[in-house]
Amino acid sequence: MFDFSGYSLTMNLTIFTAAASGVWVAGTKIAAYADELAERFRLSRALLGLFLLAGVTSLSDIATSLSAAYNGDAILAVNNMLGGIALQLALLAIADIFTGERALTSVVPNPVVMLQGALVICLLAFVAIGVIVGDVPLFGAGLWTWGLLAASLYSFVKISEAEGQYPWVVNNPEDEALGKEDRSGRDESEFPLRHEPRDLLIVKTVASALVILCAGYVLATAGGIIARQSGLGESFTGMSLMSFATALPEASIVFASMNRGLYTMAISDILGSNIFNVMLLFGIDAITPGAPVLSRAGDFSAVGALLGLAVTSLFLVGLAERADRTFLRMGLDSAAVLAVYGGGMVLLYFMRGNS
Repeated sequence: MFDFSGYSLTMNLTIFTAAASGVWVAGTKIAAYADELAERFRLSRALLGLFLLAGVTSLSDIATSLSAAYNGDAILAVNNMLGGIALQLALLAIADIFTGERALTSVVPNPVVMLQGALVICLLAFVAIGVIVGDVPLFGAGLWTWGLLAASLYSFVKISEAEGQYPWVVNNPEDEALGKEDRSGRDESEFPLRHEPRDLLIVKTVASALVILCAGYVLATAGGIIARQSGLGESFTGMSLMSFATALPEASIVFASMNRGLYTMAISDILGSNIFNVMLLFGIDAITPGAPVLSRAGDFSAVGALLGLAVTSLFLVGLAERADRTFLRMGLDSAAVLAVYGGGMVLLYFMRGNS
């Protein structure tokens, strides 16, 4: 393993940037592979975004946060998880600009994404409560993080059960095909992977996932050193710099999915990844010695969780309204998400010494 503590701040920033670039490229490739695999195996784009894409893109979060926790930077790991949740929703809002003339939330008729958003809100509320009231040890972790693990797993079960069920339908017949996200009526020249052997496609997907995992470990190690060398503090670095880098897989997948018209898969990837992030708080707690991590996190982490809850709620409002009101080529809900996220990061910057 490399010892990044012996490198200068400039060198560590260079390494950090290179690793982040590797994560971006691998994430972009996986979006194309996932679309082709969905077509070959006749899989739902929503479930593919939830389990395959969200699981794969969470590898960088796993590597970053568990490595940081193992190296004694438990608070950095927690803030990386929570910061990534809010940032990923902000990235989805930015991607809304490139969706087209309509607001992103007005072209997603699949109700499963509303269920995903509601479950993310519940989980983040539990995280904030656990930080505020404190946690108690239980079988190598904390009582609250055990509960978060169970609630996250239950969320995946509920989403799986809801797939294919449409308790409500859109009123506009022109939107009905959007949720299917198949290739009916589209030019096959848009899909260069259609002639790839299936086994080779799977190998490429696994290889890209390994790139994300390895680069994520480098991000974790270099990021912890940058936090100390820069003087920003581990709290704000975890909530901003590292969260940005580990959110790159999701960002690359979102933009690639938007270009393919896979709007449900893009949103499902982000919301599914956020459920994974909450679930990984248990892993951080389990490998960190001492008191439960939520008891040590403090107000900074609680605000980070509430910020993620707030921006998720704004998108859920947009999905429920389907109002298609835009501002600067993005939906009003996306504009509100960016405004709230920006204000939240300013608040967290001034709170960075309170963790």
